[in-house]
Amino acid sequence: MEPVPSLGKLVQISVTDGYDLKSSKGDTPVTFIRAEFNHVVLGDSAKITVSPDGTAKYNFTSSFEFSSEGGITLYDLAHKPVFLTMIEVLPREKKQKEEKTLILGQAVVDLLPLLEGESSFVTMVPLHPVQGSPLETARPGIKQCSLEVKIFVAEPLLTTAQVLGSNLLKVTLEAAYSVPESFNPLGPPQNYMVGLQVPSFGEKDYPILFKNGTLKIGGEKEPVPRPKKWPVPNILAPGASNIPDEFIIGGPYEDEEGELNQPEDREFRNQAECLKKRIIWDLESRCYLDPSAVASFQKRIADCRLWPVEITRIPVVTVPKGKAGKLDKTEDESQLSFHGVAYVNMVPLLYPGVKKIRGAFRVYPYVDSAVYEKTKCLFSLFRDTGHHLIHNNKIGGITSPLIKPIISKNLKEDKTVKEKEIDGKLKLGDVQAPSIKSLSSDTPVEGELTQSHNPEGQQYLEAVTYIVLEIELDKPLVPKRMPEELARRVKEMIPPRPPLTRRTGGAQKAISDYHIQIQNISRAILDEYHKMFREDIAKMGSDIDSETLEEQKCQLNYELNCSGKYFAFKEQLKHAVVKIVREKYLKTTPFESQQELQTFISELYVFLVDQMHVALNQTMPDDIQGTASTIHTSSEQLRLFAFEAEVNENFEMAAVYYKERLAREPQNLDHWLDYGAFCLLTEDNVKAQECFRKALSLNESHIPSLLLCGVLAVLMENYEQAEIFFEDATCLDPTNVIAWTLLGLYYEIQNNDIRMEMAFHEASKQLQARMLQVQVTKSTGPIEDNEEGRKVESNLGPWGTTEDSATALKAEAPTGMDREPGAVFFILDEVPVESPKLQSESQEPILTTQNQDPSIGPKSSNMVFKESSPKKEASKCEDSSPFIQPGPQHGASQIPTTIFMETIRFLMKVNAVQYVHRVLAHELLCPQGGPSCEYYLVLAQTHLLKKDFDKVEEYLQKAVQMDYLNPNVWGLTGHFYFLSGNHAEAKACYERTISFVVDASEMHFIFLRLGLIYLEEKEYEKAKKTYLQACKRSPSCLTWLGLGIACYRLDELTEAEDALSEANALNNYNAEVWAYLALVCLKAGRHLEAEQAYKYTVKLKLKDEALLAEIHVVQERVGFGNPSF
Repeated sequence: MEPVPSLGKLVQISVTDGYDLKSSKGDTPVTFIRAEFNHVVLGDSAKITVSPDGTAKYNFTSSFEFSSEGGITLYDLAHKPVFLTMIEVLPREKKQKEEKTLILGQAVVDLLPLLEGESSFVTMVPLHPVQGSPLETARPGIKQCSLEVKIFVAEPLLTTAQVLGSNLLKVTLEAAYSVPESFNPLGPPQNYMVGLQVPSFGEKDYPILFKNGTLKIGGEKEPVPRPKKWPVPNILAPGASNIPDEFIIGGPYEDEEGELNQPEDREFRNQAECLKKRIIWDLESRCYLDPSAVASFQKRIADCRLWPVEITRIPVVTVPKGKAGKLDKTEDESQLSFHGVAYVNMVPLLYPGVKKIRGAFRVYPYVDSAVYEKTKCLFSLFRDTGHHLIHNNKIGGITSPLIKPIISKNLKEDKTVKEKEIDGKLKLGDVQAPSIKSLSSDTPVEGELTQSHNPEGQQYLEAVTYIVLEIELDKPLVPKRMPEELARRVKEMIPPRPPLTRRTGGAQKAISDYHIQIQNISRAILDEYHKMFREDIAKMGSDIDSETLEEQKCQLNYELNCSGKYFAFKEQLKHAVVKIVREKYLKTTPFESQQELQTFISELYVFLVDQMHVALNQTMPDDIQGTASTIHTSSEQLRLFAFEAEVNENFEMAAVYYKERLAREPQNLDHWLDYGAFCLLTEDNVKAQECFRKALSLNESHIPSLLLCGVLAVLMENYEQAEIFFEDATCLDPTNVIAWTLLGLYYEIQNNDIRMEMAFHEASKQLQARMLQVQVTKSTGPIEDNEEGRKVESNLGPWGTTEDSATALKAEAPTGMDREPGAVFFILDEVPVESPKLQSESQEPILTTQNQDPSIGPKSSNMVFKESSPKKEASKCEDSSPFIQPGPQHGASQIPTTIFMETIRFLMKVNAVQYVHRVLAHELLCPQGGPSCEYYLVLAQTHLLKKDFDKVEEYLQKAVQMDYLNPNVWGLTGHFYFLSGNHAEAKACYERTISFVVDASEMHFIFLRLGLIYLEEKEYEKAKKTYLQACKRSPSCLTWLGLGIACYRLDELTEAEDALSEANALNNYNAEVWAYLALVCLKAGRHLEAEQAYKYTVKLKLKDEALLAEIHVVQERVGFGNPSF
């Protein structure tokens, strides 16, 4: 017969050497090592004499058998260490029959590496002296005693699959603070206990019990860091009770996951942890979870989010002398007292990548109905799961694994069938049977369960007692994607951007550019010559004498100088000359002397003249046209023109302007984002997605681009891609409130409530941290702007959260100078409206810090929002509204009170209105949110885009009721009346808005439309003043046009021509500008200009028939200006 193999595996503990074993007496004692595990002595080593240098060769090996079927299990290896006790053999005295021993110290070996798949490891463990030991006295220069230990098993206890699928749970109970005043450290000794149950080895539940808490009076705070302790009793050496390399670190209250972590709780926490009574444990308990237990652990958290952690105290059982073998227990001593429960939210452990939760948890009286309602637990760990848990004080922090689970699986699944049987069993020995009886009914009996059932536990509520608990896993239950994987997935979805065009440089390129400029200027001069002397050339042909040529040359020079074209030619040539100086002559630093400068200028002049001759002598084909003189518009102006076209619903022209910006700067990601937002407005989601992905390809770390790609992926139902984009954004910028909120909204669409809660919680946490930072900044004093004494905390860029590219200053919002009141009004945000001072002094981009709201603007005169400026919810209907305070600027809005309102601003900025309504629903239900003034303003704006005027009026009325002193409310109300055709009411609202001390967030639109109403009512002086303010704040074609019209109606023709010329320079495709220029020229008697302006008016198809008829009347009166006459 074949021998039956043993199911157990032998774990060997070898103590090879001892070091620095010198005692304070200086002798060489005879010692031996005793090995213990699980309260069983494994063996003693041979008696070894310590050498004079403090070393000893023990070479002692002991072992125990590990078996997964019973005896010593993985559960024991997880939380129980091996104790190595060093014992000294004292010399025998005369007539002494038995030798005496003295315990010197104790070492602790942690067997945790065996659960990590290792088969052997060597460690150097310190030998902690016991009290009174000769090793106890520490002297300078003397190292601590230590033992070299090797742990060995023939083969790993766990396979690779088991190691990967299992987990290790660590529960650390730090302390209970602010305990009831009736707890008296000088009274009868009590055993303060805390317990909870966790699944282990599949469906079995193992109770974790922390015992022997130390009651302390207040006076000082517990030190941090402080070591965690083994939950094992009868440790001889005080230092051996500390778990190696495990410490309680603490941390800010705001970073905790439990309760009492708000800023308003800080003062109470400080007082409770410094001055009030507390119970200290500082114990760490470990529990091994096999793969089936991990699945059960995860499922139980998903089924029941709150887990009960019970707390109680019992009198310490006394043993009378002479009766050491018996325990004299009375019934009163076994009764629970001060039975409380804390509810720990375990859901964060199901968040991706989360391994630990730590926090303070309030203690409540243990009442069965409340515990069952919150945790679905029918049994109490202390009261119902066997009284031997309480009486057995031989086991330390962890109860025996042989205890039955508190509630079986069948009981959970068939509760309704067996509740009556359970009920009857519990009544026999349970003083709280009525509580259980009420649980057996679908509708608990009112008044049957009251707090009077646990009057002692009620003291926890009165004292606001809380326990500080930490639950940590070795590996997260839900793995989190690594940043590298997210970046790789994003790269797979976003094609790499094409390489930048290689630009040639050097001296030859500089000379070539100089030749091109010479040729362009020569053509322009020839054109001027032909315009001036066309008739002479036609008459004389090539027979022109030298005197005539010289005279024509003088006249040409005079004309070029008088017209300023000579200066323009010099400026055109300057850049090419500078490049020659730098690239050919390598001159980049100032000259040391005037003589050196003159010498260089002479040499440079000779070279330039020679190269000019070379360029002029080169062949210039006749079919090459000269460069047309054009007015160069900036990218900011093009953006302005695009917005103006959007307001007038001329989307085709707006697209032309956006494409022009992209053609000029294809590597500017802000241009792509602007064009993508425009495509969202026109509901062209496919093109919007292309734009946002192009922006992301230019900068893969740009947070707004990632978020917008995610939003488009959701709108187009590409949910897997959306998750990648949102997760990558939160990974790159973990403090981004909008990224976390959008991720939570995505999980809501996926019906993943746990991850949705995780994302919203993280967003709220980051918003709270930002608000605290803003408060600190305000306490130290904000930065004061030079203009108007306004205070701003930072400047803002066009795309909010994080700004990775150098972007130009954004143009102001479209003005909406529309003749048709039915046109859709569209409020754009973050569109700078510059004051003249800012225009003249700086054209630097307005940038933002990532901790600020992406929709905050620096001042009311510099920003226009798509939504009203944010308000704090606490200021509803109050005079302390930020909009009416003279100190803070209006454009730099307050930090939002909810994560959803901040996300709404971002979505409104990019025209993602479909997403906005989902977020508004959350804002309405949010405890910190609700129907605020800003909430109704956003609703009004979304319906204004749809021209749903009835809804707009309803929401604006509610907004006015909540904050009638808000200028944004009156400004938006004015826009509503303007677009609905009621210009009289619009005028009243606009005038009221501009009368506020603090500006509204969209003053550009208000001035434009108020000026238009003044023009309609023939109040030209008021119109002139209004448009003049708009021109000072944000000059555009329509602001100058309005000013020109007002001046023309006032017969101020010179001022009108100047204003209309400015408007024409900004946009020479506006037919109305050409029409008024024609009127001005007609009245001024300038035939050619009047005819030319009229031609462009007709060519551009002026739609205002009344204005066209007025031009015809003036033309007939003066007798010129119409070529058809």
